[in-house]
Amino acid sequence: MSIDVICLRPEADFIRVGVTPPKNINIAYRKPDDADVPALMKQARAVVMPAVGPKLPAALFEGTALKVVQITGAGVDRLDEAALKKLGIPVANVPGGSNSALAEYTTSCASVLLRRFAWADAEIKKGNYIAFRNRMMADNLAGIDGATVGVVGMGVIGIAVAHAFHRIGCNIVYFDPALRDKTKADAMNARGMTLDELLKTADVVTLHVPLMPATTNLIGAKQLALMKPEAVLINGARGGVVDEAALAQALTDKSIAGAAVDVYSIEPAPGDNPLLQLQGEAASRLLLTPHVAGVTRQSAAFLFKVSWENVQHVLSGGTVAHRVY
Repeated sequence: MSIDVICLRPEADFIRVGVTPPKNINIAYRKPDDADVPALMKQARAVVMPAVGPKLPAALFEGTALKVVQITGAGVDRLDEAALKKLGIPVANVPGGSNSALAEYTTSCASVLLRRFAWADAEIKKGNYIAFRNRMMADNLAGIDGATVGVVGMGVIGIAVAHAFHRIGCNIVYFDPALRDKTKADAMNARGMTLDELLKTADVVTLHVPLMPATTNLIGAKQLALMKPEAVLINGARGGVVDEAALAQALTDKSIAGAAVDVYSIEPAPGDNPLLQLQGEAASRLLLTPHVAGVTRQSAAFLFKVSWENVQHVLSGGTVAHRVY
């Protein structure tokens, strides 16, 4: 039987959120390292794959007749862009599908970090209810209403996150040297500034940039040193955007109040990751999640539905929607 689509995620992923893959095309579900994947790639006319996972070798796409590689998310850093462009294979994603989930994650993390909810939970379970409550009261902790939120990267996701904070009553500042839609930023009275200015100004710094040479270690020791000691950092973008050793040191030195990290330079995060080596209060001020900031049942259903619709459209002779390159 010939294969129309090779899908690099299990069929169960789609079914459990109520999305049924098309019945009129032949789909082979495989893991990227399955032995027959290279042969199936030569047969297939399309690839469907998740945004998160190890990078796929360019050789896997050579000698294929693929009409589209469809990412069931936004990020395309698993692919070798130069190689696929040279091969003439279109790549599509689903922009904005995780906006609500990411906005929810970011605003929630900001509140948890600023008001020390997770830290308080751990202290109460250790029997330190009175002492820690007294400390929280003495430290006069601020919430997010009226806070200045610095959004690094005002693309589709960054704008959505900024809107969520703006609705709560936050003041928005942003850094984006390639801003596409200033009108949306202006509608929130958001102020553009340099990265250094943003880091010095914001109570909450939230990152929403893709991983590329220009953004690798965008936030390192020098940048963290610019942040206010009561400010918090949230990284729901890509792990390589933040120097993890520098962030671990900043938390140890109490040069920032806290951080939420959903993404890691290596995933899954190995045991020697500097963030996993933290002890005591430094560890208490760090909130870790396993690359799920944009993952909810609702967001997954949207991403999957749009992905399969695009694949069907392309295989029927239509143009590639949401083409990245």
